[in-house]
Amino acid sequence: MAPSRIPSRRPLAVLRAVTATATAALVVSSCTGGSGASGAGDTSGNQLLTIPREDLATFTRNFNPLSPQAAPMTLQAVYEPLVVHSMADAKDTPWLATEWEQAKDGKSLTFTLRDGVKWSDGKPLTADDVVYTFELQKKVLGGFDYLDKVTAVDAHTVKFSFHKPFSPAFYEISGHYILPKHIWSKVKDPAKFTNPNPVATGPYTKIEKFQAQSYELRKNPDYWQPAKQQIAGIQMLAFSGNDSANIAFTNGEVDWTQSFIPDIEKSFVAKDKKHNHYWFPATGAMINWQLNTTKAPFNDPAVRNALSMAVDRDQITKVAMNGYAEPADCTGLARTYDKWRDTSLAASCTWTKYDTDAAAKALDAAGYEESGGKRKLKNGKNFTLDISVGSASSDWISVANIIKQDLAKVGITATVKTPDWSAVQSSYNTGTFDTGIVWSNNGATPYEYFRGVMSTKMLQPVGKQATENYHRFGDKKADKLIDAFAAATDESAQREQMNGLQELYNKDAPVVPLFTGPEWGAYTDARFTGWPSEKDPYATLGNRNGSTILVLTSLKPVKS
Repeated sequence: MAPSRIPSRRPLAVLRAVTATATAALVVSSCTGGSGASGAGDTSGNQLLTIPREDLATFTRNFNPLSPQAAPMTLQAVYEPLVVHSMADAKDTPWLATEWEQAKDGKSLTFTLRDGVKWSDGKPLTADDVVYTFELQKKVLGGFDYLDKVTAVDAHTVKFSFHKPFSPAFYEISGHYILPKHIWSKVKDPAKFTNPNPVATGPYTKIEKFQAQSYELRKNPDYWQPAKQQIAGIQMLAFSGNDSANIAFTNGEVDWTQSFIPDIEKSFVAKDKKHNHYWFPATGAMINWQLNTTKAPFNDPAVRNALSMAVDRDQITKVAMNGYAEPADCTGLARTYDKWRDTSLAASCTWTKYDTDAAAKALDAAGYEESGGKRKLKNGKNFTLDISVGSASSDWISVANIIKQDLAKVGITATVKTPDWSAVQSSYNTGTFDTGIVWSNNGATPYEYFRGVMSTKMLQPVGKQATENYHRFGDKKADKLIDAFAAATDESAQREQMNGLQELYNKDAPVVPLFTGPEWGAYTDARFTGWPSEKDPYATLGNRNGSTILVLTSLKPVKS
């Protein structure tokens, strides 16, 4: 998993991480056993909700939300935020906070905490916990630069004061996990603490039967919503990639997955049409082909434009993504942000339209001419590039291979490299990669997306760790527009800045947008009911985002 400054707002594709060589057969035989409360097919009422992780071949007992190596469900079932935002219906659900108010000048935000919330050790949640959480976050991981101070007005009221008006603050602050001060204030090194037995407010905080390839989360005895703790617990299973995880899922050995499943109607739904379902809403992040702009020729916008025109997005979405996605346009905006899209600009797109002839002519005009069937760099060497994708991501590997074939048509030789995700992630973080298929930031507004792909404030030099803007591009004109958007307190003013950002994006081509990432989600309701769907979109079907907690507190076990 890539590091998350604001876990509930990050794109789900970020969650592709390390992989190894364990097989599905090994995992299933050692973890499920086919019997007992956690066994496949059990409908005793005490069955565990079983979830696979296709991107983690082994688990580490680390439930520290400050750590990029935190175990799955740390931020979905163990710790909770003040407010839950769902990308499915764009609604904000009061959670640890029941009310909030933003000052008219946009320079402060006040939350009222819910009465009666206790930590899993029985001690009450107070405003001091919230204050401490944000102080610790800034000290250990940084971020929240706009925050001046966080104040406990009283035991149940917290005020966040800003250096300047900052409208995105609500989503960044409200979606952040809250930690117990009485526990963490005693931790000597919070960044390295593995937190093996977490004290938290979530519905499933008790860790049981922790093994390298499986573990269980059981009920928090002091949960503030006991009526919504209807499932007995959660069982996590580790797999080495999409293929092995999908075998377990389509064989009915797990309940809920978020991995890519090719031809899901035939491979999964057809096996049990009554119980097997999926829903892939276009609420995911924009998936980009990012070009390392610290390297020539990717630092040339004319080259980025030409490479984009060489890519057949229709084939990528229809073939590699099985028709589950839609091609991107030159605004760079995912489908999540349709209301912000400059439709007139989108209608005039050129560089995101597939046109091999135009791509070749653009490369010629930029000084990268073809000779003997090979495109040449300005130094006379062949134009070659690498495309990096983690070995666990079969869908994105297919995307990369289509791009490789497309580039060959304009004389460019591409090599698709597929090491494990930890190696790919490291090359992104340090800026040593060539090109790669990369997720983007995803939030309630396009603010985080444009900040992540165009802001100079997010730039890190090669060799220094970056957690976003891996392509290392910045435009000071974008900084002004991004800051103006954040400072605006009404949507009409924000729209003006957002239109300006789309125009600049169209001019700069900072990344090559490919498609909006579908929010993968599939389940069987043979053992649990209450799932979100297109008809009831109270959350997405992802099990790794901010709205996952809504699903966990809505599911009911089937009892036979």
